[in-house]
Amino acid sequence: MRRFDLIEPSTLAEAARVLAGEPELKAIAGGTALLVLMKQGVFLPERLVNLKKIREASYVDFDPVRGLRFGALTPISGIESHAAVRRHYHVLADAAHKVANIRIRNLATIGGNVAHADSQSDPPAVLVALGARVAIVGPSGERWVPIAEFLKGTYETALRPGELIREIAVPPPAPEEEGVYLKFVTRTAGDRPCVGVAAFARCDRGVVESIRIVVGAVNPVPVRMTASEEYLRGRHVSGRVVEDAARLAADAVDPIDDDLRGSRWYKRQVVPVLVRRALERILGPAASREEGS
Repeated sequence: MRRFDLIEPSTLAEAARVLAGEPELKAIAGGTALLVLMKQGVFLPERLVNLKKIREASYVDFDPVRGLRFGALTPISGIESHAAVRRHYHVLADAAHKVANIRIRNLATIGGNVAHADSQSDPPAVLVALGARVAIVGPSGERWVPIAEFLKGTYETALRPGELIREIAVPPPAPEEEGVYLKFVTRTAGDRPCVGVAAFARCDRGVVESIRIVVGAVNPVPVRMTASEEYLRGRHVSGRVVEDAARLAADAVDPIDDDLRGSRWYKRQVVPVLVRRALERILGPAASREEGS
């Protein structure tokens, strides 16, 4: 790997100024993604802006009214193990736990994970399903963007030159809502997902009152299964209803072609299976095929 110099600002504002002044510069935090690209010769920088020494952006804070907030430089392991996250956002904690291995999770930051915008990553699908927002700082000040709009495509985000993620905010947990994140891998257990499904629902007397389903690692960005959600909302839960909703999900995805973890055809077969399993987990016994037959 070619030698490079590090610029080490002490605040996010300083880092943003440096990046705005030299558009060719890249920021590095945990480095778990960027260093791989550098070792492969895909990216050969002469200088990098090191964010790891910036203390102001590494924190996790929960308030019942405001919800959950975590700084961009918070390690993924810090989200996985935080008591408030595990208690109030256990699906997010589970998704963080499923990222690679503990060594990677100790180094990788949640802001870096989101900013890298790798389509095959676990946390983004859950964050989209939770309605998270991203606080961005840059030369023009601060702005907030829903994460579903922040992620534009594979390795593409809404970040402008000189901008950095400062914080990610998640709304307060919805009462009486069940959630799950399921990850299907085709290689090792710690590998990136072939398909990931985040789903949240609330039922009243067997009727679906609210439902959110997001499929990740298939399209270039996590995708809401709006057709499945509209079909389920207001219906009595049954195995047949769940099967129909899962089939609608297969029609809603447009899988990436050049994916070593699964072909386009294969992912279209996996999506409805994983969506059905997720719905069975959160909608209760009536959602199983046996109960609904």
